[in-house]
Amino acid sequence: MTGDDLHQLLLTKWGHSYDVQLRRVQGKVFLQIMWKYLEQASFPMTEAEYLAHLEEIAGYLNAWGGVEQVESFVEQTKERPRLGKAVSIPIDLGERASEWMLEK
Repeated sequence: MTGDDLHQLLLTKWGHSYDVQLRRVQGKVFLQIMWKYLEQASFPMTEAEYLAHLEEIAGYLNAWGGVEQVESFVEQTKERPRLGKAVSIPIDLGERASEWMLEK
């Protein structure tokens, strides 16, 4: 998956270029589809910054083997990002979780 692939996945499902964030909560990793999107005047990133951010997120998803999990979840969910409520997609890191979950 590339950043462009991730962008297209968001556009196809929800019609907007939503912000995405990786979050670690109680030893689990989630990809969160946030409620802010590129097409809003108040969005804090330029288009180039947004696409670079998606490329970075896609890199993590590829390294973790989480691409299919994200694609499947997005295709099946009826949730939508809305103000104050992100869509949280759990990423199963499998046996390699300890490699990614080191405390800083």
